[in-house]
Amino acid sequence: MKVSTAEFLKSAFKEADWPRDPKPEVAFLGRSNVGKSSLINSLLSVRGLARTSSTPGRTQSLNFFQINDQFRFVDFPGFGYAKVPREIKSTWSEMATSYLAKRRQLVLSIHIVDSRHEPTKQDLQLHEWLEQSSKPRLIVATKSDKLSHNELRRNLQHIARVLDDDSVMAYSAKSGRGREELWRAIKNAISV
Repeated sequence: MKVSTAEFLKSAFKEADWPRDPKPEVAFLGRSNVGKSSLINSLLSVRGLARTSSTPGRTQSLNFFQINDQFRFVDFPGFGYAKVPREIKSTWSEMATSYLAKRRQLVLSIHIVDSRHEPTKQDLQLHEWLEQSSKPRLIVATKSDKLSHNELRRNLQHIARVLDDDSVMAYSAKSGRGREELWRAIKNAISV
């Protein structure tokens, strides 16, 4: 997909802050430090649009990005380990659950896991929730450039087995692996 414009639209801490228009939205979800922001920046071929950090938990709101003035990406706060106040952390799951359950504009949820690690308990819970809610979803395993071809193949098979889903896609923000495949999935979702 040719991205002509990509801009930060707004951060939302509550439902009243969500954009009101009917543009389709693609949500990016995963644990802290899994590479959500790097994946978004890589997809859009823009440096620093979604803020990356080596400190887990930097994203603390739903961040909306407008793409080509036609659809939006929504960057979710990471779950799991994060150095943020407990009261902020407790609102994350409420905010995420509310958005995922209510948002009619949501056309695809991209569940991001780290290709190098075992899916966490929270990964399993998120996958189960998305499955039970019958929401369109895709599992993307990031940081695939950090593994040998054999290690990656083995880890993708393991992730697919643990999450009981054969559609795990390898992605690398550094090398661009999986970029075209992921764009195809996004284009299919937003054109429905």
